[in-house]
Amino acid sequence: MNKTMLQQYMTAPREITFRTVPIPEPGPDQVLVKIRKIGVCGSDIHVYHGTHPYTPYPVTQGHEVSGEIVKVGESVQDLRPGQRVTVEPQVVCGHCYPCRHGKYNLCEKLKVMGFQTTGMASEYFAADAFRVTPLPDDMTYAEGAMIEPLAVTVHAAKRFPALRGARAVVLGCGPIGILLIQSLKALGAEQVLATDISDTRLALAGTLRADFTVNTGREDYAAALEEAFGPDKADVVYECAGSETTMDQAIQNARKGSTIILVAVFGRKAAVDLAKLNDSELDLNTSMMYRHEDYVEAIRLVQEGKVQLKPLQSQAFPFSEYQKAYEYIDNNRESTMKVLIEVDPSEE
Repeated sequence: MNKTMLQQYMTAPREITFRTVPIPEPGPDQVLVKIRKIGVCGSDIHVYHGTHPYTPYPVTQGHEVSGEIVKVGESVQDLRPGQRVTVEPQVVCGHCYPCRHGKYNLCEKLKVMGFQTTGMASEYFAADAFRVTPLPDDMTYAEGAMIEPLAVTVHAAKRFPALRGARAVVLGCGPIGILLIQSLKALGAEQVLATDISDTRLALAGTLRADFTVNTGREDYAAALEEAFGPDKADVVYECAGSETTMDQAIQNARKGSTIILVAVFGRKAAVDLAKLNDSELDLNTSMMYRHEDYVEAIRLVQEGKVQLKPLQSQAFPFSEYQKAYEYIDNNRESTMKVLIEVDPSEE
């Protein structure tokens, strides 16, 4: 094996280059992962555009990954070379109140690989063994790179405890929205209504378990909501678009006493109607990333056939064409779902 590797390096917004760095040697409690696939997400695009509020430059990205273990540290017992794995990208302190109470996704000093600390967009990555989750032998590397965003939606779905038998709305049918639709149905929601302004995205949502789809660019959301669910409307609304417009739709049309869960990351401060929120005694809840149990659940749902990942895979680009992948997303926003970077394009 060579002693050096290529690593993606974003020096400024819209400026992606590569640098040659030593292949890391795993520590006693680490494993060396040969990275195979990297998923590009909306937050990555925010960094590319210079609009992510919590990411300085330069930065190496990559937080949705799959790979193969090629070396294990001397103290690692439950992992072995040759295993397919994904890596959870949260770096936490382990000492603050959330960490001490099992909510390390809310760590007071949380850093996320690819944003506040070095990401995994390189040919190899030395990962702490406790961050590594094995993948089934028959799961493709492309699917493995999508376990991270699926875990986001599993965690979000479970933020509404009364999900079984519930009627839910998903506002926004990007990759997270469509994964959330599938997660909601897999975890017991009775019916899901999905909205977007793209017929292409809504058509895909309809094939992936949405019971009702509404193009709010030309259809009245309030009327469509009542037509689908009757006067009692929805039990829970998930905002996945990160838009003041959709958040206002959620608040103005929610059944009094029901729940709104914010899943999307807003790129800037938003103006919301708190008076209406208060008048309707709405529960405005949020969802932040995931924990290990959400990864385990995500893998289970894929293995059981309750969530499909392949229909969301839009395009793949070689590692050397990282910037072209971002340009493709910018130029094909309506039709693009999940774009993957192939660090190693060999057989799945």
